[in-house]
Amino acid sequence: VQLQASGGGLVQAGGSLRLSCAASGLTFRRYSMGWFRQAPGKEREFVAAISWSDGNTYTADSAKGRFTISRDNAKNTVYLQMITLKPEDTAVYYCAARSSPYSDSYYYNVDSYAYWGQGTQVTVSS
Repeated sequence: VQLQASGGGLVQAGGSLRLSCAASGLTFRRYSMGWFRQAPGKEREFVAAISWSDGNTYTADSAKGRFTISRDNAKNTVYLQMITLKPEDTAVYYCAARSSPYSDSYYYNVDSYAYWGQGTQVTVSS
């Protein structure tokens, strides 16, 4: 399984970015997907997840109203649209695929995901 994240960069506060994560080596439509982030000196934290089955989405409180996760099963790709970015959003962002197909439980837990992308840096300047 390979996950290739892209779309990060440097943006001013209030700006927008769209992250993409292309997956290969798994039957993408069967797997729930997530985005996490890790800032320097901090633990990796949940940002958003999207269900394999009905497209239900789950978003961390810090991202609600600003970040939107989506997926395109035809392209084996998951996206994270981010608007109204803040300096505290600065981190390396990782996409992840669940350890098992057909599962949504504990979507916020790092340990629920077995496959990780390489990360893409998002830097928001004030």
